[in-house]
Amino acid sequence: MKVLVLNCGSSSIKYQVFDMTNESVLAKGIVERIGIDGSFLEHNAEVNGKKTKIEKEIPNHNTGVSLVIEILQDQEFGVIENIDELKAVGHRVAHGGEAFPKSTRVGEEELAEIKDLSRLAPLHNPHNAAGIEVVKDLLPQVPQVAVFDTSFHQTMPEKAYVYPLPYDFYKEMGIRRYGFHGTSHKFVAQLAAKEMGKKLEDLKIITAHLGNGASITAIDRGKSVDTSMGFTPLEGLVMGTRCGDIDPAIVPFLQKNKGWDAEKVENVLNKESGLLGISGISNDSRDVEEAAEEGNHRAQVAVDIFCYRVKKYIGAYAAAMGGLDAIVFTAGIGENSDIVRKKALEGMEFLGVTLDLEKNKARRKLTEISSPDSRVKAFIVPTNEELVIARDTHELVNGSS
Repeated sequence: MKVLVLNCGSSSIKYQVFDMTNESVLAKGIVERIGIDGSFLEHNAEVNGKKTKIEKEIPNHNTGVSLVIEILQDQEFGVIENIDELKAVGHRVAHGGEAFPKSTRVGEEELAEIKDLSRLAPLHNPHNAAGIEVVKDLLPQVPQVAVFDTSFHQTMPEKAYVYPLPYDFYKEMGIRRYGFHGTSHKFVAQLAAKEMGKKLEDLKIITAHLGNGASITAIDRGKSVDTSMGFTPLEGLVMGTRCGDIDPAIVPFLQKNKGWDAEKVENVLNKESGLLGISGISNDSRDVEEAAEEGNHRAQVAVDIFCYRVKKYIGAYAAAMGGLDAIVFTAGIGENSDIVRKKALEGMEFLGVTLDLEKNKARRKLTEISSPDSRVKAFIVPTNEELVIARDTHELVNGSS
């Protein structure tokens, strides 16, 4: 069974095609700058190593998805002979709210709910929904599945997801902690448990998805019981351009003293803060780490704050779960930065974790980085959110066909 996975953003479409008989990737690529000058498609046929870049006007998602379907059937660069080989399409959807505690097949009712949830994720859900609509028009016979970033966190208890605000805000407007990166947290926790030779249901694991967007999750016996992102992806850790946790009184203070409106403040907190705002150099941790090593004080402060926040959440979640068996680092920074992993775990021996500095130099591969005598294990586990989407899509379509 071949499954197409789509991740539709405001001006891009990321895609992969999986052969689910062995979970191999047949092709992957991205459509960039949709509706903008200079739009293009980059395609990599993994089965034969052939790559191509098509530069042409791509005014909308309909054209973008059509181009993807066209290249997948191309005589030279394609990986399927005809479109009938695609048995399902899986979509990454940012927000499922409380309506979708798990992945689901998408019909008219589900699509309407996803659109309605755009009030909670206005930057993501409208484009996710657009991708579903385009596929429905182009491939009406192909079943579609939505896999939500928020679903994995729907097991959190009320004490973790209800904010200390008037309770009516939650009941009337849905203001609560939702959490994100759920597919990634779920995937890497499962792999870590397998690496330990144990069942996920027997373990307490903290997963750290550290990238330009970053979040940490406490997973107790296979269930998310707390996570650092909240009502939006702004809460929690310091990120590339997002501030993470701050005193909420800073918002009205900036409005009064800077004369800014709410939109301006929101833009600063989401796009001008984090590593970029502190360092004044870049939102890319590699650039910031390099500048810190060269003696740039603000860059060093940015690295220190980032790692300190990671350490605080690890400690808090170990306490919340009443124990800890493993810590997992994943995503761009988590998989590649030995500096961040080292600083985040420094002084954590009291918790039972001891880092092996030589093993910690590993990058982008499944590696245990804790020392042999470490009671709490630490791992690098490369994430693969697209594979999770493909698996859920395959399971739902096969199970209900």
